[in-house]
Amino acid sequence: MKLHIVLVEPEIPQNTGNISRTCAILGAKLHLVYPLGFQINEKTVQRSGLDYWDKLAIEEHDSFDKFLQKYKPEEHNMFFATTKAKHVYSDINYNRMDEVFLVFGKETKGLPEEILLKYIDKTIRIPMRETLRSLNLSNSVAIIAYEVERQNNFEKLEGISSYFD
Repeated sequence: MKLHIVLVEPEIPQNTGNISRTCAILGAKLHLVYPLGFQINEKTVQRSGLDYWDKLAIEEHDSFDKFLQKYKPEEHNMFFATTKAKHVYSDINYNRMDEVFLVFGKETKGLPEEILLKYIDKTIRIPMRETLRSLNLSNSVAIIAYEVERQNNFEKLEGISSYFD
């Protein structure tokens, strides 16, 4: 199973740095959709994932429209994360999928409403109290990405450390 993490117009470099580290550790491909709210070479982005930056697969896209033209949601297992989603992320059965795309919007606005409405059956959410704002983007990515990996028995990820052997 190949995991893709898609960040649409991320605004906070530290979040993108943390997410890049998560992607490197999981072997997931990171898709960055422009415009970004920062320069990709900023120290703050690389500081969060510096030890992992050279182990990260990154694909950059000029716009969300161009990303959607290349990776059509109708042809891929693509899930759009939003607080307004129809399904809880853990209700999806990811373990029979060759490829999974997890798409996250910018920190301040999320994903475009027209996309969420068009693909309402492919929206997922993390349960949380209604009265509070959403989780931090890097936390949300980690929660959902690790659920995908858990359902796939953490294939290709390290088991118990030899330290305890």
